[in-house]
Amino acid sequence: MDEVEKRYDAADRERIVPEPPKRVDAPERKPFERDRARVVHAASFRRLAAKTQVVGPQSDDFVRNRLTHSLEVAQIARDLSRALGTHPDIAETAALAHDLGHPPFGHNGERALNRLAADHGGFEGNAQTLRLLTRLEAKTPGAGLNLTRATLDACTKYPWPLAGAPVPGGVHADGMTREGAKFGVYDDDLPAFDWLRQGVTDSRRRCVEAQVMDLADDVAYSVHDVEDGTVAGTIDLTRLDRAAVWETVRSWYAPDLSDADLDAVLARLQQIGSWPTAAYDGTRGSLAALKNLTSDLIGRFCGAVQQATFAASAGPFVRYRADLVIPADTWTEITVLKGVAAHYVMQADERVAVQARQRELLAELVTVLLDRAPDELDEAFLADWQDATDDSARFRVVIDQVASLTDASAVAWHARLAATR
Repeated sequence: MDEVEKRYDAADRERIVPEPPKRVDAPERKPFERDRARVVHAASFRRLAAKTQVVGPQSDDFVRNRLTHSLEVAQIARDLSRALGTHPDIAETAALAHDLGHPPFGHNGERALNRLAADHGGFEGNAQTLRLLTRLEAKTPGAGLNLTRATLDACTKYPWPLAGAPVPGGVHADGMTREGAKFGVYDDDLPAFDWLRQGVTDSRRRCVEAQVMDLADDVAYSVHDVEDGTVAGTIDLTRLDRAAVWETVRSWYAPDLSDADLDAVLARLQQIGSWPTAAYDGTRGSLAALKNLTSDLIGRFCGAVQQATFAASAGPFVRYRADLVIPADTWTEITVLKGVAAHYVMQADERVAVQARQRELLAELVTVLLDRAPDELDEAFLADWQDATDDSARFRVVIDQVASLTDASAVAWHARLAATR
């Protein structure tokens, strides 16, 4: 057992359902390695390839979808985790799993399902992720993927139920207003949640591995959304409309930052050697330069966090023995990049119109399925429907079904079912 492995004890490696030793002729894998493999092979992970990140996955061959985004978040999380001395398999698995609970159409679909489920416990992508990992994914009956306690805890971005959630505010990464509260567990999944949080004395605190996952997500979408927008021709980093972008930054993310503050942040970013001095022109050289900027920005942000974290604590950076430290300058630089993408990509009129139709589609699909269940449900959800003891439980089964769909399959199901109403 190496030094990093020794920092995690038997309780960290425990699973909800005990598992017998593997065959002696099977490849030797440690518990956290098995966790990673289970997420990679999960059906909900494969479906991320056809789910919206910022724009729909069918819109362009280059644009990122939820799967490519998750892979990029995982790479950032693994590298930062290794640098800190945290277990890289735990952080990487949490990053791979962090978007599993997203329904069709990303945060837009999340908003639609939350409105529909308002009287039945709501809908939240992070709570849906925990539900998949501990219940819906088919690996261990009654325990989902049956991951270790340390890994499940690292996957928990918001370690509280709806009743304990803070008042919603701000926007999601893709520009959707945060209409519903952010929480990490539905009431009927509390037994699994209570199990994974055993021994945690601060009910609002996240383990350091979850903090690494969350930062990696922030870094990935702040940098990669700008890259995607640049390639698509909607962002020109050499000709930013500062007044308009700064207004977006303040209205979406940081209301207290002045023009002077934001000008200073942009000036720092422009001093990076790979910051473009000419507009992107689609050539291989231009794309290579853009990729170099992406790499430099990720390295800059993660390096600053690593240095600040080491300066604040001697570690070890394991579970609840330390916290990640994000310098204020790093936070504002990430925020400025988010604002650039928000202004030029996420506020387009045509995108807003498409999102309204997507919400209507999901509402109609839920209505039809409630009327025709269980006949129109996938086989995987039939037993859940039969086991449901009241209308709220049955409603949750339909929400689980719809949330499992990809963008394309949601459209196809709607076309098939709504047409015969």
